[in-house]
Amino acid sequence: MSLHQMKINDRGHLEIGDCDTVELARQYGTPLYVYDEMKIRQNARRFLLAFQQSGCSFQVAYASKAFSCIAMAELAEEENLSLDVVSGGELYTALKAGFPAERIHFHGNNKSEKELRMALDAEIGCFVVDNFFELELLHDLAREYQREVKILLRLTPGIEAHTHKYITTGQDDSKFGFNVKNNHALIAIKESLNKPYFHLSGVHFHIGSQIFDVHGFVQAIRMIRKHLDHVHEETGYEVEVLNVGGGFGIQYTEEDHPASIENYIQTITSEVKSEWEKRGLKFPEIWVEPGRSLVGNAAITLYRVGAIKDIPGIRKYVSVDGGMTDNIRPALYQAKYHAVLANRAGESPHEEVAIAGKCCESGDILVRNIHLPKVNSGDLLALFSTGAYGYSMASNYNRLPRPAVVFVKNGKSRIVIKRETYEDLIQNDRRKQVFAY
Repeated sequence: MSLHQMKINDRGHLEIGDCDTVELARQYGTPLYVYDEMKIRQNARRFLLAFQQSGCSFQVAYASKAFSCIAMAELAEEENLSLDVVSGGELYTALKAGFPAERIHFHGNNKSEKELRMALDAEIGCFVVDNFFELELLHDLAREYQREVKILLRLTPGIEAHTHKYITTGQDDSKFGFNVKNNHALIAIKESLNKPYFHLSGVHFHIGSQIFDVHGFVQAIRMIRKHLDHVHEETGYEVEVLNVGGGFGIQYTEEDHPASIENYIQTITSEVKSEWEKRGLKFPEIWVEPGRSLVGNAAITLYRVGAIKDIPGIRKYVSVDGGMTDNIRPALYQAKYHAVLANRAGESPHEEVAIAGKCCESGDILVRNIHLPKVNSGDLLALFSTGAYGYSMASNYNRLPRPAVVFVKNGKSRIVIKRETYEDLIQNDRRKQVFAY
């Protein structure tokens, strides 16, 4: 839920999915991730419709690293999405949800043999190969399985996306992909074409996350197409699939002005058509991998206010019962958020405060400066647009249990991930052994 979608009921309480947040907090406790199920579905349908209107063949694969659980995989399947996984755990979750294996794409820069075997056993649709080590390992396994494997090669186009340095991935100095400029991409394509158990469907690139400027995609498509011209001259090969990744930005605060879903897709499809038409080539199937842009603005996190510390002339700290354990983004790369008092959502701002988490870290600040009504201990705080990389990056630092996750829709709520208990925290612990020497 973004700040422009805020709905306040006649009791002055924030609502999401027609559910009163005060009642949700009472029923499920805090901290609490709350997802508006219809908002996720609407976002998915906007991607699909934008592609349908373009006339291009396509796949929209939900990047499950943004938020993965069985219920989310089920929802993605219901909305006719494909699924991007980056680990054995994400793959296991998808399979347990009954997601069709042929619509699963496996990413990652260091897939283990165990993970690759798991994916081969499941007969997933595609592997996105990231490096020469994986190229050899996967082909050896494919030979062992006596099965042709569909692959894409992840290329690094050398594009510097306009985002935080920790979430840029398309630049030359990257742990991801085969570099275009140093000829590794061409070498990888040639090797793939010569491996009998590979079907090289195409190439993939991903220039970063939380990208507002659509021109970065234009630059990357042009650079990749230029490289593919060189590939065609050397090998005669033409791609069937062009996967342009994801990274489509969303609004977290009023300072953010991302393009619309429709604008991103229209820009990408138009550029691909233009670059392929001028060469007289058949259009490739275009794949995208939205994660944040599907779920990010569909959720809020609810917190209970506890201690309040006022340092006159410096800052007033409002501490909540969560923090960097349920949302690492502010501490990790200075991400900004908007928040309201959910139980007094209609009241005007009165004071400037900092929203502090409860972890034993000075950097555990969720919002450094925000104007709110006069905050009291016991108030309910709602942090907006927390659907991506909140739960998926949550930890048990300070031995804090991870929050529950609920989906809401048409005034009804359902738990999709239960709250961890203290017993859950120690379930894998073992007492020290006493050895006789």
